[in-house]
Amino acid sequence: MRDPPVDAGEDPDEVVTTAAAIRGAAARAAPPGVLLRRVALTVATGVALLCCPALAAAATREYWVGATPTTWNIVPNGRDAILGTRYGNETIFPTVTYRRYTRGWKKLLRNSPASNVDSDRIPGPLLHARVGDRVLVHFKNFDTVYKRAHSMHFHGVSYKPSSDGAYLPGFSGRDAEVKPGQTWTYRLRAGRRSAGFWPYHDHSTSMHESLAGGLYGGLSIRGRGERRPDREFVVVFAPTGDFQTINGHAFVGNTPVFRGRVGETVQWDVMAIGSEHHTFHVHGHRWLENGISRDTRTVGPAESFRIRWREDAPGTWLYHCHVEQHMERGMIGIYRVSR
Repeated sequence: MRDPPVDAGEDPDEVVTTAAAIRGAAARAAPPGVLLRRVALTVATGVALLCCPALAAAATREYWVGATPTTWNIVPNGRDAILGTRYGNETIFPTVTYRRYTRGWKKLLRNSPASNVDSDRIPGPLLHARVGDRVLVHFKNFDTVYKRAHSMHFHGVSYKPSSDGAYLPGFSGRDAEVKPGQTWTYRLRAGRRSAGFWPYHDHSTSMHESLAGGLYGGLSIRGRGERRPDREFVVVFAPTGDFQTINGHAFVGNTPVFRGRVGETVQWDVMAIGSEHHTFHVHGHRWLENGISRDTRTVGPAESFRIRWREDAPGTWLYHCHVEQHMERGMIGIYRVSR
């Protein structure tokens, strides 16, 4: 059995190893003479950690992710509820998305908690870490539909070239071209400037087709002493087919319905994929940035940001891209706040 994860309950499939867990396992396996020396070393280490509490909080977090085939419908209910336009099978296509798995890719899981949002599969799983953590992302390519190579490229964190995941002929290795059936482990470090919300996406030889099909996700990194929000919502603005989508879906009734409660701290993680700029807006709400109240923020290609507020506005609200043509082509959804 693994030790209980840091912030238990946040990611049930996430494996978190702390320094204390490693020392405990080593002690159980050590002979008596070696054990005494290790106890002395542990005491000395504990004193050092008390002097430097930030070091004590660091952990190694492990995730198992797969590029997995699926059939996607951009407009599942077949209609634009606001304008009344009807759609048929032209909104359905096969694609490959990042999916969350248990250790060793033994069991497929939801990417997002059902209590927060009603949709799943696009974007990929939201990976969590804290500043100072090591993050190991074990990736497997299950693409049996197009039989393309895929990869994972992460923004906002530090890594060696072997974990870059970006294809460059003559320089990149297997990390940038993981072929069907193959695996790769990306080894990341959340540094001092990593706190925030960051994209990850395919950067292999099939990058263009992959991004158009929804092969992207997010990495949420909290600061050392930063508390976890009660709710965390991921919003990805991206063109999909002939539509402008939020998390791969278009129009109210298809785009994610996010849910919160009065009194909760909610965090919105927003990013854009593609070649266009978008403006994020939530009706009836504002947030502070550098002491200034705002209710819109623009995000460009592969840019991302996060915002928080304490929820105090019950009701059903719209959230959307405020570029009018994007909103008309599908970038609009519902946020429901209960008491």
